[in-house]
Order: sequence, then structure tokens, then C-alpha cells
Amino acid sequence: MAIEIDLSGRVALVTGGSRGLGRADALTLARAGADVVVADILVESDTSAAEEYGVLAQAAVAQGMVHSEATVEEIRSLGRRALALRCDVTDRDEVAAAVARTVDELGSVDILVNNAGTLDHVGQFHDQRQELWERDLRVNLTGAFNCAQAVWPHMKERKWGRIVNMASVAGTLGGFGQASYSTTKAGLLGLTRTLAMEGGRHGITCNAIVPGIIGTEAFHMANAAMNERIANRTVFKRPGEPQDIANAIAFLCSDLAGYVTGIELNVSGGVELFVF
Repeated sequence: MAIEIDLSGRVALVTGGSRGLGRADALTLARAGADVVVADILVESDTSAAEEYGVLAQAAVAQGMVHSEATVEEIRSLGRRALALRCDVTDRDEVAAAVARTVDELGSVDILVNNAGTLDHVGQFHDQRQELWERDLRVNLTGAFNCAQAVWPHMKERKWGRIVNMASVAGTLGGFGQASYSTTKAGLLGLTRTLAMEGGRHGITCNAIVPGIIGTEAFHMANAAMNERIANRTVFKRPGEPQDIANAIAFLCSDLAGYVTGIELNVSGGVELFVF
């Protein structure tokens, strides 16, 4: 007998949900029955934050890859409730307001997917820039902390919650030319384990997804030769797809994963293995 993932009656908040992994996560959670809030620094009606958040955000605007409101419309077409909220995860007031509106309009916040992140600070260690190092810490690590802390009391009150942090193989293996990125992703693993230990008594699980090379918009904007080189390190000799990540997240957010917490789940095509 097939066992289906059923998130009916749950409300999910997905950060960085405008495109890439976050958009796939939001749509997949909705297909499984959840109502979804798509939170991002960029929404089609307000892309003013792009300059502040680097070349990938600017490229997303320039190339029409901002889909916050479009994703919400797609979710609503499935018969689910949905909101598109502009939210900077580094701003605790904006995070608090996003969570408050989620609870006010959708009734609860049961699932948090900490997907918002930056990954455009590339350069060998001696060339890493302090201001971008600090920005990456604020977005990738402190942003996840801010969001988790904002939803925590609501999950405790309901005695049920799912938090999924988006880590990376750069955090488990290191990343050449990615000192700030890999450091923040490694930090997320420590946060994940701690929230798992503290959340268990309240019915809250916390797990980390560890993606490898995934065929997002950012991947396709990168150097093609380098992409091929990295893809060839995987068992399958190809990048994964955003849906591969979203499927794993849907499972971790469901009752089927009620006894799974504190793990780092590699969805990486075996890139961490000794492949030759």
C-alpha cells in the first residue's frame, strides 16, 4: 500500500521562496496539502532590495526570475491558501511581522523552511571581503536563527513543529573560494542539532538538508566548464534538480518523519563519496 505525504491543515513559511530551491519547496509543500507563505527579499511588486543583496539578486531582477507572487498564485490554483511577503531575514522586526501576519491570516505556523541565503561571495581566503563575510553570516546563519526564534513559541504552543535548515556540502566538505558560505552552512548544522535537542520535548523536529550541485537558476548562470567538472564528481555525473530537494523536505515536514530529528540529510548525488 502506498503511503502518501499529507500536510493538510499545516501552514508552512518558506524563506527565499521566490525562485530556485525555495520556489520548488513552496510548491511541493502546497501539493502535499499545506498552506504556504512565500517570504523573500524580492517580490514582483517590490524589487528595491536587489542592489543591497548582490549580483545574484540583481541578476534575478534583470532576467525576470522573481516569482514570489506568481508562486502564490500557482499555490492558490491548487486550492491552498498562500501569501507572498517581502521579508529580510536579517531584520528581526520584518521577520516578526511576517510570522505575525502568517498566524493572523492563516491561523498558525507549523513548518519553517530556512532557505534564504547568499552564495555570490566567491574568492580565495586572502581575497574574501569582510563586509561580505559579515553579510553572509547575517543572512545565512543569523537569518535562520531569527526565523526559528520567531516561530518557536507558536510551535511550542501547538506542541508540533517542523524546522528544516538548508545547509550545503560546502558546509560538510568545505568550499574552495567559499570561506564565508561554507562557514555559515557548517554553522547551520550546529544550530540544527541544538534546536532538535531543545525542540523534542515540545514536539518540534529540526533537520538539515545538505544539497550538492543542483540545477537552479544560479547554477545555470555559473561557468559551464566548472559546472561540468563539479557534476562529474557525483555518482550520477549530473546535477540534481530542485524537486529532489523539495521531495526530501516534504518528507521531513510530514508525520512520516515524526521520529527523525537532528540529522543532516545529504541530497547530493553522492558528491561527498570517493568517486572516480
